[in-house]
Amino acid sequence: MNTTNTDIAVSTKDRNRAARPLAIVTGASSGIGFELAKRCAAEGFDLLVAADDPRIQEAARALGQAGGSVEAVEVDLATPEGVDRLLAAVKDRPIDALLANAGHGLGRAFLEQDWDEIRHVIDTNVTGTVYLLHKVGREMAGRGHGRILITGSIAGFMPGTYQAVYNGTKAFIDMFSYALRAEVQGRGVTVTCLMPGPTETEFFERADLMDTKVGQDKKDDPAEVAENGFKAMMAGDSGVVSGWQNKLQVALAKILPETVMAGQHAKQAAPGTGDKA
Repeated sequence: MNTTNTDIAVSTKDRNRAARPLAIVTGASSGIGFELAKRCAAEGFDLLVAADDPRIQEAARALGQAGGSVEAVEVDLATPEGVDRLLAAVKDRPIDALLANAGHGLGRAFLEQDWDEIRHVIDTNVTGTVYLLHKVGREMAGRGHGRILITGSIAGFMPGTYQAVYNGTKAFIDMFSYALRAEVQGRGVTVTCLMPGPTETEFFERADLMDTKVGQDKKDDPAEVAENGFKAMMAGDSGVVSGWQNKLQVALAKILPETVMAGQHAKQAAPGTGDKA
């Protein structure tokens, strides 16, 4: 059989592609997720990025400038069907890193919130995330290799007055990540929890929190948060709270009564507090 120069070039390209590790990054259309994907691309990962936002295609084009393969999937990860669609795009490639970052917030008092919006936050932050972790974690453990980074939040350490559903979901995710890490110890898989505080992303606008104190206060840089999370994942650390002020807040949450923390959270997240001096 004759082998042309084109055949050789294609074969070399396929081998190089196969030699690159693959990272899945969810919630990658903007904010922390986009910055995590950028960090992965810079370190030589091929990318499969996902979000429920059509801008994921634009994000993928920007990420592709770092070299390597970037494939985007616009999908709602609140549903098992959405997670299955994402994983179908992996085909037969091994997954070297999963950065489970997709999540939604929801502000205002629980009894005033729309039930469908409540359900979507729970399904995105908990149900869809856990289903994705179950599917990918099994593949990684069976192969004996893989890194998982789960985006939790310092919100998981405190009662979220006027963000009760969001904080509750993050409390689940924070604790779940540490439990999963212990279960896969010795199986070649590491699990790291990234716990940011308020970060300069679209989160607060989408969660209807722009008229709150926390919505209007200065926030952390998403690139810095992503850098901290990526480094922790690559080092195999159990978790990282990004930012010294957030570390202090977590420390206080562990010693102050929950009723005190609930009152403090209300001052930050109650509607209209952002207009006060």
